[in-house]
Amino acid sequence: MIFVTGGAGFIGSNFIHQWLKFEKEDILNIDKLSYSGNLENLKNIEKNPLYKFVQQDIVDQNKIFDLLLEYKPRAFIHFAAESHVDRSIHSPLEFVKTNLLGTFSVLEATRLYWSNLTEKEKEVFRFFHISTDEVYGSLDDNDPAFDEEKKYEPNSPYSATKAGSDHLVRAYFHTYGLPVLTTNCSNNYGSFQFPEKLIPHMICNALEGKNLPIYGDGKNIRDWLYVEDHCEAIRLVLSKGKVGEVYNVGGNNELKNIDVVETICSILDELKPKAVGSYKDQIVFVKDRLGHDRRYAVSTKKIESMLGFMPKESFKTGFRKTIEWYLNNPEWVANVQSGDYKKWIKINY
Repeated sequence: MIFVTGGAGFIGSNFIHQWLKFEKEDILNIDKLSYSGNLENLKNIEKNPLYKFVQQDIVDQNKIFDLLLEYKPRAFIHFAAESHVDRSIHSPLEFVKTNLLGTFSVLEATRLYWSNLTEKEKEVFRFFHISTDEVYGSLDDNDPAFDEEKKYEPNSPYSATKAGSDHLVRAYFHTYGLPVLTTNCSNNYGSFQFPEKLIPHMICNALEGKNLPIYGDGKNIRDWLYVEDHCEAIRLVLSKGKVGEVYNVGGNNELKNIDVVETICSILDELKPKAVGSYKDQIVFVKDRLGHDRRYAVSTKKIESMLGFMPKESFKTGFRKTIEWYLNNPEWVANVQSGDYKKWIKINY
């Protein structure tokens, strides 16, 4: 068996689907079900005999330790995190609790569990930490992409707490010998993504006839990674990654935010045209986000050369799949857009 935390979230739920499709190994999903944790993401596998769900906050170290003793996993994959920069600006304490204290809790519980395994069990066990490229800071337009040796320069409460969690993972490897793996990924997109994030937010707003708000001048650049490619990279690193190493995972698709939004509009114009005009008519520019990083880009040379990973989806192919998924799943979209979500959108935009 393996454990995952945050498996009801966007990347975690996609990972569970892919894991059960290809690995055929038991998986325990630990999730406290915060606003973005949604069991509907896992509805079609909830009766799978290889899948089990436990509602639990990762900050409770004793409960995590009890689960480890009960199920005896051979790997612990830590997805759970508060991950939205805008929310971190308004409510940084929640990010400190989950990303720092939560990561400490699962690390300490795992260390205690691992220390009592047999030597053979210790050798095969892995603690896998999922992190972000945002810990590296911001790039200028012509700077080389972040590699794994880039020093950390986080600029938001979100990236600062993720950077802190990365340092804790590193410390548990160097101090206690806990066999850890870490990946730092670029911006993910795909099915089941909560609609506060750029791509689903724009898709949903476009279909509802609302404004498509773009921060600042719209020229902030991100590298876009299709979520299923990311999940494949995680499975590969878990299987073949070297203990203690960090691997950057990117999609090799750098785009300006304005280009992303205009691409959404163009595809929607084709797949679900408006009666009059283009979805591009709904684009508006709004006041820039506080401390908005200009550009993120990661070098994927290490994971390519050492493990042979290459993303399968281009932005064009993955993007179309994503938009088609949102068009084909209006009930899911309606269910996640609760009153709490609408209140957040009003505060932020």
